[in-house]
Amino acid sequence: MAAAIRLFFFFLSTFPAALSSRGDVLELGDADFDYLATEHETMLVKFYAPWCGHCKKLSPEFDRAASRLKGIVQLAKVDCTAHSETCGRFGVSGYPTLKIFRSGKDSAPYDGPRTADGISQYMKKQTGPDSVLLRTHSDLQTFISHYEPSVVGVFSGEDSARLSEFLKAAALLREQFRFAHTTDLRLGAEHGVQSESVLLFRSPRLSSKFEDSVVVFSDHLTISSLRRFIRDHIHGLCPHMTTENRERLRVRDLLTVYYDLDYHLNPRVSNYWRNRVMKVVSQYSGRGLTFSVANKKDFLSELEDDFGLGTEDGGDLPFVTVRTKLGHKFTMREEFTRDGQSLARFLDDYFAGRLKRYVKSEPAPERNSAPVKVVVAETFDDIINDGDKDAVILFYSPSCPHCKKLEPVFRELANKLVSDPNIVIAKMNAVDNDVPLAYDVPGFPTIYFAPMGRKDEPIRYEGGRELKDLLKFVKTSRSRMADASRDEL
Repeated sequence: MAAAIRLFFFFLSTFPAALSSRGDVLELGDADFDYLATEHETMLVKFYAPWCGHCKKLSPEFDRAASRLKGIVQLAKVDCTAHSETCGRFGVSGYPTLKIFRSGKDSAPYDGPRTADGISQYMKKQTGPDSVLLRTHSDLQTFISHYEPSVVGVFSGEDSARLSEFLKAAALLREQFRFAHTTDLRLGAEHGVQSESVLLFRSPRLSSKFEDSVVVFSDHLTISSLRRFIRDHIHGLCPHMTTENRERLRVRDLLTVYYDLDYHLNPRVSNYWRNRVMKVVSQYSGRGLTFSVANKKDFLSELEDDFGLGTEDGGDLPFVTVRTKLGHKFTMREEFTRDGQSLARFLDDYFAGRLKRYVKSEPAPERNSAPVKVVVAETFDDIINDGDKDAVILFYSPSCPHCKKLEPVFRELANKLVSDPNIVIAKMNAVDNDVPLAYDVPGFPTIYFAPMGRKDEPIRYEGGRELKDLLKFVKTSRSRMADASRDEL
């Protein structure tokens, strides 16, 4: 008995971090991480440093999420300034780093939202098994009658090699998709499948006569082939684009129809317009353009900033945009007609190359004779790209204090080079004008050298902000491009 008491107090003194837990977030450290992490089937751990500004911003959201997830998923944190051994063991190199643990093992990085709502929703999807075992027809119907699509594997028995591979894929992809499996082939027969297969059930809310609700995968099953199959088919012909899935959809050229879409509160109206879109776009599938519908309220700021569209555009009718993977943008200016003919005309013009790209641009200045030329999006090609001159272009923000400080220096540069007929010095407001695709502007100010004949290969400047630094940059950039041209000869 005495030995047991001594052992208890030994453990008590060994776990100070956990016992100092405040609220619903468990505090872990070097001494107790392994011991306590194994007690939780699913745990989200925040590795942080007390001095980190991003960590401080995340902290209240993380605490609120922990309260909402109490009894569902445990949230924990590790102070890496005090417990460097644990942080080093899990490869923490920046703060905050969030990782998902399952029964004490590092399972996956957390790459979801960093708000209380986002963390809660994301982590709820992490609970339970990677793939749900379905035993009956009722189990299957319950699983596929869900707001999101479902991936269901049908196998002949628990010792199936294909089942083993399916479960590995589910473990890797569970953050993106819902998985279930059965070892009763009769459940597959209900959907026309007689042998081992994977069935992809599209969301019931997006059911349409213009496409199949179930797609069958029966090829050789590997993690890669299953991932590719899901990626290519899960969205269907015209998915519902949201702020969560938009980046996955935009890896291809994408047409989006925006309207008052709400599958929770008004599914009938939501599908009324989507079916009209589907009827038209089904005739254009396979031509390199993908399609989607979206709630315009979710994308108002983006539509205003990127396409110049406001709440009054289209009224109650949908409006349409195209955004290519290269960043080219088009808008349908004709009113959306209920018979879909306006959308069809828009698509015909798009594929025929008759549409004019939408470019966010300030008006071109009436006079532009100063040594520093003012460039707007609509004049970028004329001044920078189409001329037979080298160019130095400054991208700035009107409200940026660093840009204002640099302005007289940049003007000096232009005055120094004004007599050189083979170079143009220019500036562009990168907030109110679309920046060309070849130019990455991570912050302000950003300066590029665009060599004549190679305007698609601009060189970004990363040196000091004195006149001598800028002059040296121009000289070395011109010399480098001249050497490259000689090498090609």
